[in-house]
Amino acid sequence: MTAISETMLLAARKRLLKMHYESGVGHIGGNLSCLDAMLLVHHEYLGAQDRFILSKGHSAGALYVTLWSLGRLSDETLQKFHKDETLLAGHPPAAGIPEIRFATGSLGHGLSLAAGTALALRMKKQSGNVYCLTSDGEWQEGSTWEALIFATHHGLDNLTILVDHNRLQGFGSTSDVASMAPLMDKISGFDLDVHYVNGHDLAEIRSVLERPSRRCKVLVLDTIKGHGIKFMEDRMEWHYLPLKEDQYREALRDLDAVK
Repeated sequence: MTAISETMLLAARKRLLKMHYESGVGHIGGNLSCLDAMLLVHHEYLGAQDRFILSKGHSAGALYVTLWSLGRLSDETLQKFHKDETLLAGHPPAAGIPEIRFATGSLGHGLSLAAGTALALRMKKQSGNVYCLTSDGEWQEGSTWEALIFATHHGLDNLTILVDHNRLQGFGSTSDVASMAPLMDKISGFDLDVHYVNGHDLAEIRSVLERPSRRCKVLVLDTIKGHGIKFMEDRMEWHYLPLKEDQYREALRDLDAVK
């Protein structure tokens, strides 16, 4: 495993923008809010015996770029993102990429799959941890809470849940659509190991992931939609919009300007 550097983060952000720009595909803002944590988990914590499940299917682009950064997907494959007969659909596919075990195009069921996988590993007496990344909008859905009840009841200490808490979803802010605020307090009502961390501070995320626990661990990641690109940050429309050429060039300049 290789520790994530700022150089690697920058290269991944640029590759994400390039892939979405060339394919004319949106969902860029939510990809940038979770990319840092996704890269960290894959590069520094995910071993051969572990599993990663992306419940936040809109952020498939971030997952594809993460796999690219690990050498699991090629540049040629990324160039086919969202195009005819591609493996890289707009949401994680059901087959064709070994690292992606489930299709999670419909938000709200990834945590159930992750909890079931964690219990299956325990019942089969197999080592390994399961990491599941959810959006904050998914916590408006009953299926997510049912999965959390299941994980708590079974004491799944081999399950780590990461919540991309950027406070924006398809129709506005999470508070305006169906407020669960403060989400941290709701989740903390369960017998879980819950932490609120800066989702763009790798050292802070590491400090929690490395902490031993006998309970299911939950990291509520305080993130920014469109992180690193000034005209995208905290803007709901970047849940949808593709990049025009001038915006793409401006976005690259913003990323290069970050120290």
